[in-house]
Amino acid sequence: MNTEDERVLSCANCAVGNCAKLDKSFPAFCPTAGLGEGDAQSSLDRYLESPEDRRMSITAARVESDYYCAATRAEEVLLFAKRMEYKKVGVATCYGLLAECNVFAKAARAYGVNLYGVACKVGSIDKTAIGLDDAEKLTPGTHESMCNPILQAELLNREETDFNVIIGLCVGHDSLFIKHSKAPVTYLIVKDRVLCHNPVAALYTANSYYNRLFKPESLVPRKIRKTRKK
Repeated sequence: MNTEDERVLSCANCAVGNCAKLDKSFPAFCPTAGLGEGDAQSSLDRYLESPEDRRMSITAARVESDYYCAATRAEEVLLFAKRMEYKKVGVATCYGLLAECNVFAKAARAYGVNLYGVACKVGSIDKTAIGLDDAEKLTPGTHESMCNPILQAELLNREETDFNVIIGLCVGHDSLFIKHSKAPVTYLIVKDRVLCHNPVAALYTANSYYNRLFKPESLVPRKIRKTRKK
């Protein structure tokens, strides 16, 4: 293995996992093994110096310990919010997942969690207003409201939410929401229109059904597919 390989390798290439229990050996490229003097202690100090960060970390660990392989993601989100004693939880939801958001809101009431949601199409601004060509819309020639994660974040900021939950925002739109949210953010649903919002399925089947994951050239844009069908 040459120096170039060692520089680009990281936890993304690890199959050892010694960092969790220290029962194996660190690979040569391991970030933990390569930490500078005081790096780990410096990160620990940040937990100890911030009561909020420390409480969040401990609460997350306790929810994991108490409900390991028993609570669903939806339940874990609500358990965490309840134990953190958040007064108001915000939800940034995809317009296409309003039905799922409604179910989550009903569950939140059962847990005594106060929920306030904002859908991605809030503001009803046409996509062309930010520079998208009309021809690039899903249905050209019609009004198509842009996803507006910045306004979603702003409205939840105004509501002074303590914690925000993402339900199915698009890739990139979710990043903008996280960027502009004042409150900490977690996910309930990660959007994957093809795999019923279960993106890990593509990784589980990457060596069989979804081996196209390694062949980006095989993924054809929608408009080209429509042209080919004609």
